[in-house]
Amino acid sequence: MASETSTSTPIPSSNKELPAELRYIQYEHALEKQYLPSIRALISKDLSEPYSIYVYRYFLYQWGDLCFMALDPSLPLTPTTTPPLHGILISKLETHASHSPPTLRGYIAMLAVSSSFRGRGIATKLVKLAIDAMAARGADEIVLETEEDNVAAMRLYERLGFIGVAFEEGGADEWDGGGDGGGRECYLEMDLNSENVIR
Repeated sequence: MASETSTSTPIPSSNKELPAELRYIQYEHALEKQYLPSIRALISKDLSEPYSIYVYRYFLYQWGDLCFMALDPSLPLTPTTTPPLHGILISKLETHASHSPPTLRGYIAMLAVSSSFRGRGIATKLVKLAIDAMAARGADEIVLETEEDNVAAMRLYERLGFIGVAFEEGGADEWDGGGDGGGRECYLEMDLNSENVIR
């Protein structure tokens, strides 16, 4: 069974139809059949990333312990019950050999939250869980990309201690969000040895 990383986090009761709290768990391979379709649907809808199932498996098989889910607490998580998925973060951790000496670099590859749950601290919680898990495994730094005009994401990452290090003009590639390629991709980095890291 998946390990609980946090019992719950309160959610403001601005919408009485939403649960008052969510349950956060670390992904495990045993959950693929139950949750991979929901993970793909949430990321495809919210991030417009046209990944094949093999891309998800690439991350989840090798770094499942660095991937976290926010679940509806209304149902218990058992082999026969599947609580709705409201948030997902997928990341990895590898040696980055271009530095001398080589560093252990974390990478936040995908982050998505259901539209009805945004603005409630779920993305922040998921990112903090990933940062803590990578730090526990000895990561030196964490990197990610987001579109410059995604103000909410930029604020989230900067608030947690990420710093913008480069921009790239949008184009017809996998990171253009399915749009017209006019946006700029912002590359952000966090030095886990920095005093600016918020955990």
